[in-house]
Amino acid sequence: MRVITGSARGRVLKTLEGEDVRPTTDRVKEAIFSIIQFEIEGREVLDLFAGSGQLGIEALSRGAAYATFTDLSKDAVSVIKSNLLSTGLHKNSAVLQSDAMTFLRNSRKKFDIIFMDPPYSKGILQKALPLAAEVVNDGGVIVCEHPYGEELPETVGKFALYRSYKYGKLGVTVYRLNEGGAQE
Repeated sequence: MRVITGSARGRVLKTLEGEDVRPTTDRVKEAIFSIIQFEIEGREVLDLFAGSGQLGIEALSRGAAYATFTDLSKDAVSVIKSNLLSTGLHKNSAVLQSDAMTFLRNSRKKFDIIFMDPPYSKGILQKALPLAAEVVNDGGVIVCEHPYGEELPETVGKFALYRSYKYGKLGVTVYRLNEGGAQE
């Protein structure tokens, strides 16, 4: 696993070991960043359920102003910090060992881009989405990685499902501000 492009291009990232770990593939990561490529420069990013931190690190490498990483795992937090140091992107970041729901409920900060890749098939994404919608700026975007076919809500707060993509057994769903104004 490596950084695809930007200031840290080509840098190899450490990942966690274990059966529960499933890093985002380069193909999916490239697709995600193609979708949001013009929305990264100078933005505030939140990488929830960060794992190795590769999505937030990719955003920083591509010019995001700041990235906040959260993961409940002590080991994940250690790997994220190591990856930030090895890429030289640590100065523009914060790494927190925290439950995602607790972080979202208590965050006073707003973000422009939120990446969400929680443990699969546990209903966590559906619970976290409404909380994430509360901490996204109106012009922001929420990008969710999940098993393809998993039911996600059409709207969350002021945000609506913009588009879903399929990559093998994996789905990527993007939420953007709901121009119609409907609230769930």
